[in-house]
Amino acid sequence: MKKFMTIIVAGALMMTSCDNTQKFQVEGTIEGAKDSMLYFTQSTLDGVQKLDSAKLKEDGAFAFKAVAPTEAPEFYALQIGGHVINFSVDSTENITITAKLPTMEKEYTIEGNESSKKIKEISRMQQEVQARIVAFEKNQDMLPGDQRDSIENILKNYKERMKTDFIFADPTSAAAYYAVCQSITDLGGTFMLFNPLTDRNDVKCYATVANAWDATYHDAPRTQQICNMAIKGMDNTASPQQKVLDVDESKVSEIGIIDINLPDINSKTHSIRDLKGKVVLIDFTIYEANESAERTRQMRSLYEKYHAQGFEIYQISLDEDIHFWKFSCENLPWVCVHETDGATTNIYNVSNIPTFFLVNRQNEIVLRSDFMEGTLEDNIQKLL
Repeated sequence: MKKFMTIIVAGALMMTSCDNTQKFQVEGTIEGAKDSMLYFTQSTLDGVQKLDSAKLKEDGAFAFKAVAPTEAPEFYALQIGGHVINFSVDSTENITITAKLPTMEKEYTIEGNESSKKIKEISRMQQEVQARIVAFEKNQDMLPGDQRDSIENILKNYKERMKTDFIFADPTSAAAYYAVCQSITDLGGTFMLFNPLTDRNDVKCYATVANAWDATYHDAPRTQQICNMAIKGMDNTASPQQKVLDVDESKVSEIGIIDINLPDINSKTHSIRDLKGKVVLIDFTIYEANESAERTRQMRSLYEKYHAQGFEIYQISLDEDIHFWKFSCENLPWVCVHETDGATTNIYNVSNIPTFFLVNRQNEIVLRSDFMEGTLEDNIQKLL
């Protein structure tokens, strides 16, 4: 009997301990969303994680609870289809959100967290900027140079607004972290608004938030992440010298092809030989390089124009930062793999980045970028 009572008491203590876990709550209503699935997610450093979900009833009411962050603010979202409301949580607060479909992500109210109100403002401006950029990209009446200048001007003004109103105004806030780490999505894909790895001015923004978070949330993983990005950016932008790989020129032949087997972001291995029958651009690149964003746009244009005719891109990243590589190529439609030990660059005698090779349908290398005559597009057309 005593033994039985001991077990009951121990179980009760365990239940009490579990019940004492600090949690926060997000609740509210979403009008016009009857029978819709509402997902509650968390944006972690390892990606988006689903925490809970609910099928909404006539009144659109919802209530979710989750373990409260303890080391630093964390970021969460409510999502119905493509409609997303982003917000942050500092500790055990109760957050109330009211919205309605189909304008859920644009017209909503949020109470209980001041940074979340600022994140709402950032999200609204971000959506407007993306819409304006896409409008310019779709405008076929504009000259490419004018189009590019207009887009760059939009991004420049938007970045200045982010710096003044959110990053430098209160760098310890979750809104400052959200602002400096945000991405922009256009017709060419997704890119970092502030890229400390290639832009010295962007490094200052990362460093400001990193210093503030290090002083306030020293042991938090997010603090370590943003500090590492700032330090790496300082190192990358300290000198404009191009990265060069030291290789032996005798280890490559311009005739035929030496197979490449490298993993993509999902650890799936891709072989060059498997692409026989296609015209392939083997591209050695570094996404952290200054010219990477513009070059990716050009390659996307070629891919969309000729892929249906049998054109493929096999792009090999040499970035040291694995997470940055995964982020950069996550939405690219071609084969994106990563080189870790330098073996492929040695075999292909790659000493400058970027370097590319064109492979014909017989799986034979017929052109190296160093010796190319005419434009890349002209040479692709000849092989198709």
